[in-house]
Amino acid sequence: MPSLSDASTAVATGTSVATAGRRAGREATSTARDRLDVDRVDFCQVFASSQFDAEAVLAGVNALVDDETAVVGCTAGGTFTEERAMDAGVAVTLVTSDSFRFDTALSAGLSENTRGAVRDAVRSLPENIEEPYQSALVLHDGLAGVGEQLSLSVQRRLGPYVEFAGGAASDGLRMESTPVFCDESVVDDAVVIVLVSGEKRPVITVNHGHTPISEPWEVTDVSGNVVHELNGEPAFEVWKDAVRDHVAETTGITVDDVPVGSAELRKLMVAYLFGIDQGESYKIRWPRTAIEETGALQFAVDIPEGTVLRIMHGNRADQIASAEQAAADAVSPCNGNIAGAFVYDCACRQILFDDAFSSAVDGITSTLSAPVAGFETYGELCMQAGQLSGFHNTTTVLFALPE
Repeated sequence: MPSLSDASTAVATGTSVATAGRRAGREATSTARDRLDVDRVDFCQVFASSQFDAEAVLAGVNALVDDETAVVGCTAGGTFTEERAMDAGVAVTLVTSDSFRFDTALSAGLSENTRGAVRDAVRSLPENIEEPYQSALVLHDGLAGVGEQLSLSVQRRLGPYVEFAGGAASDGLRMESTPVFCDESVVDDAVVIVLVSGEKRPVITVNHGHTPISEPWEVTDVSGNVVHELNGEPAFEVWKDAVRDHVAETTGITVDDVPVGSAELRKLMVAYLFGIDQGESYKIRWPRTAIEETGALQFAVDIPEGTVLRIMHGNRADQIASAEQAAADAVSPCNGNIAGAFVYDCACRQILFDDAFSSAVDGITSTLSAPVAGFETYGELCMQAGQLSGFHNTTTVLFALPE
């Protein structure tokens, strides 16, 4: 890892699997600070598995960073760095830079008034920043269910040329509490925005390993994130009809025999998701669960009526390759000179990977050859210039800082 004597930006990570939150926060931060080996820490991002007391983790982190360090983070179902992947652990990333500045903002009330929460957060960020390039990191409560509206609101407030990446906080599929962190605060139903301003432009990439395997269907009856009908037919029945033969051929499973609410059905719904056709690409949408009584599908985010969907399929090999490609796409613009990167990778992908999740992490870290930290999200944010939609499911999003 380069020091500031070699580059204007340096990044270091640290991890801990200690069972006490404060100790885990201290251990991970101490390791990262020793590796960074500088007097000043400008930015810190914390991903803490949801089993921990988040306030205790933050207390441990804040005890070892500087008073001026901008600290953000969130809960996670799983975390990872270039060192290891952890089902229950804390991952801390520290950044020191003469090229970038990091300004943070926190706002609550996200699910009730998404636009208002984003407005209040952006208003608290500094104005008249002199650095020529701005981008952003965005973390939000993963149970708010407003990912697409959030991405559009952030774009509207920051402007069309401020690209951003991030993820929805998670809790290991328990669906109980997914707060975000800012400085010493741990807040549910909230959003954190980090405005990254600099003399260079961070690189943001996105990739998924799914391809369409069905004809298109139109959403004809929907209530928020619950799709009742596709082309006038019960959505769950449409899904089963579409995947039945493919599932039988590839897994030997009879989809009609799989109980609603079972882990087996959840895994099938991760392997056979929906995609929104965007011309040259598809935006993935995860049907989180089926509602047996009505034949509806409950998605992780609102689905507008009239949306055209196709069934998408991706196997382990495709998912690993797509994660590696996201990393490769970041290396090229930086000529390989990456100080470090943040990765926002969907919790759905771990369900699909089973024990192979570490292989995907290894593919990312070996491709970047730089410090990396990430977590398993309830949805990913990636809004690049010219895009009209920025919320993703079952996708790898990467935010890389050049040296």
